[in-house]
Amino acid sequence: MPIDGEVILPSRRQFLKAGSTVVTGLVLGFYLPDRLLAEAPAGSGQDRFAPNAFLRVAPDNTVAIVSKHVEGGQGIYTGLATILAEELDADWSQIRVEPAPADRGLYKNLQFGSQSTGGSNSIPNSYDQYRRAGATARAMLVAAAAGTWGVPSGEITVDEGIVRHPPSRRKATFGELAISAAILPVPPQVALKDPKDFKLIGAQHLRRIDGKSKSNGTAVFAIDFSLPGMVTALVARPPLFGATVKSFDATAARAVPGVVDVVQISTGVAVVAKSFPAAQRGRNALHVEWDESKAEKRGTPEILNEYRALLETPGAIARQDGDCARALAGAARTLTATFEFPYLAHAPMEPLSGVVRLSAEQCDIWTGDWDVSGVQDDAARITGLKSEQINIHSLFGGGSFGRRGSGASEVVEVAKAIGDHAPVKLFWTREEDMRGDSYRPMYLHKLTAGLDERGNLIAWQHRIVGQSVLGDDPHWIVNGVDITSVAGASNIPYDIPNILVDLHTPVPGVPVDQWRSVGDSHTAFAVETFLDDIAHAAGRDPYQFRYALLAKDPRAKKILELAAPAPMRSGLFAKFPRDRQVLQLAAEKAGWGTPMAAGKGRGIAVHYSFHSSLAYVAEVTVPSDGKLKVDRVVCAVDCGVAINPDVIRAQVEGGIGFGLGAILYGAITLKNGQVEQSNFNDYRVLRMNEMPKVEVHIVESAEPPSGIGEPVVPPIGPAVSNAIFAATGKRVRSLPLNSGA
Repeated sequence: MPIDGEVILPSRRQFLKAGSTVVTGLVLGFYLPDRLLAEAPAGSGQDRFAPNAFLRVAPDNTVAIVSKHVEGGQGIYTGLATILAEELDADWSQIRVEPAPADRGLYKNLQFGSQSTGGSNSIPNSYDQYRRAGATARAMLVAAAAGTWGVPSGEITVDEGIVRHPPSRRKATFGELAISAAILPVPPQVALKDPKDFKLIGAQHLRRIDGKSKSNGTAVFAIDFSLPGMVTALVARPPLFGATVKSFDATAARAVPGVVDVVQISTGVAVVAKSFPAAQRGRNALHVEWDESKAEKRGTPEILNEYRALLETPGAIARQDGDCARALAGAARTLTATFEFPYLAHAPMEPLSGVVRLSAEQCDIWTGDWDVSGVQDDAARITGLKSEQINIHSLFGGGSFGRRGSGASEVVEVAKAIGDHAPVKLFWTREEDMRGDSYRPMYLHKLTAGLDERGNLIAWQHRIVGQSVLGDDPHWIVNGVDITSVAGASNIPYDIPNILVDLHTPVPGVPVDQWRSVGDSHTAFAVETFLDDIAHAAGRDPYQFRYALLAKDPRAKKILELAAPAPMRSGLFAKFPRDRQVLQLAAEKAGWGTPMAAGKGRGIAVHYSFHSSLAYVAEVTVPSDGKLKVDRVVCAVDCGVAINPDVIRAQVEGGIGFGLGAILYGAITLKNGQVEQSNFNDYRVLRMNEMPKVEVHIVESAEPPSGIGEPVVPPIGPAVSNAIFAATGKRVRSLPLNSGA
């Protein structure tokens, strides 16, 4: 079913794959020309030129680009389409995008090895792949034109979707050449454009693929999707984390008009009804007795006490340069600061939901989940079907931030349990989502620094206490260190001769998961605000102090080089000149050093994560009543080649709003094991009137693209905190900053 003519979301997709091969990183699923023509006779309107798994050209001249990554608002449909259309030399008006079906062989994330979206690597891991897909199709269209016209391929040009032979003034559209191109052999090697010749990549104000449908309300999210005869399920989940169903009485629930079934699943008891209101009334009438023998019953204060005790003892070493203890003992001056970061909810605009249609032969799932392979694997395990019998139909996700992984397994369980093969839709209400999330872990930090007689920073000790989001995975937990817990701390780019970073990983019963920017979300705040304190103690300007410390590579290449899994190693370490460049650019554009009025302050922070360097300068007003207002944020971004500058700006602006809401208001707290927050009334996010003016300056680069969705979050907190300190002389180290708002 086409969505406003731009984004294609068909209910079934059939790819006539004859096999697959790998050509310089491009995974190709080629069509056999005879099958293509046999199943879609010329003139049938179904003819397609599909040289690989990533695009199809139709006789009507539309180019359908297949996105192997899920669109959750981050702009990936536009980004992947831009990359492929650039090498294809297509006209932007002919581009359509559709989500890939579940096929990890063809559509796997090249870093993760599974078909999934996350880690801000969608563009980086797809860049060369989609360029080659476009260049391959272009070469075949050129060859088709050359054969048809009897001219050398070298005399043919392609521009804005038109293939031309200038000497003879002949021309043809992609659609007119589609059938001829489909019967040609696929070239094993193709030439890619010189970046100086890019027309779409880097273009300002390129129309976003999903913009129109999301503006006029025609975009289909998982929560919108329905099927004829569909029933709705709501799940009664335990009030305490770790509790399980002991018994339940469904008599009253089944008596509610519209309720058709009540079934137990792994996460609780599901009430299935003909409508959402009926399911909700049925769930309210349900009586469940919970086994709480293994549940987490502590509140936030009790867990904090455990963490504070750990903060005073050595942990597992994540980084050790020089002799930090000796340097601190001999320092002319030492400074210490402790930081406390609360649990945080993901709070996406769209709570979790999904639709399943199950039969004896296949299972169809409509979801906005980002881990397509995980959804498929879970469904196969639950239903007993083979993976190829599980069809995933990826719909738009209404935000994720780490929340929307592979949560569709609940609705598959319900569909399996009711057994009557009616399609099932499962909702999470906002309250369920807030109280049943897997949260950003609570963390405590303790930092100690040593200065010599001249005010030089000679020692840096950083201890962190917090849960692991990676569990006990041996690929990621090395020598007791979850590298995501210390990311942004163990790889600080500053030239300090003696550094010690260690970690405690307690295991309370609160479920946790990755949250936008993962460990960098808290480490950047601690590092960059403490560095500001050190600069002031040394009598140095905070910007100049950082700039000097970034003068040379402080041997960071060796840190965790052996411990980190190979796919992550290149992402752990900054290209330090990039940090220095964005720091300088942000300071210059913000007018660093110019006077500020009374009650106003300016703060700076720089941070590297997900292969990208970002620096922010924040300006705040703190009037006498203490009500903080963030007025302006100036951002400098180096994320490699800018595929879509508008999307990058949107990500920076959105990340600043997301990050500001978290540092100003965000906190999930527990009382006797139960989450106290329930909705946006008591879990505040940033409001529109609180959004500051944002200026984004993108560094021109010919480097391959790097992450942008997650690295935009970490610098905003410390930049604002440093601005507050500049305005008031007061430092707040326990978040959220506006805890009483």
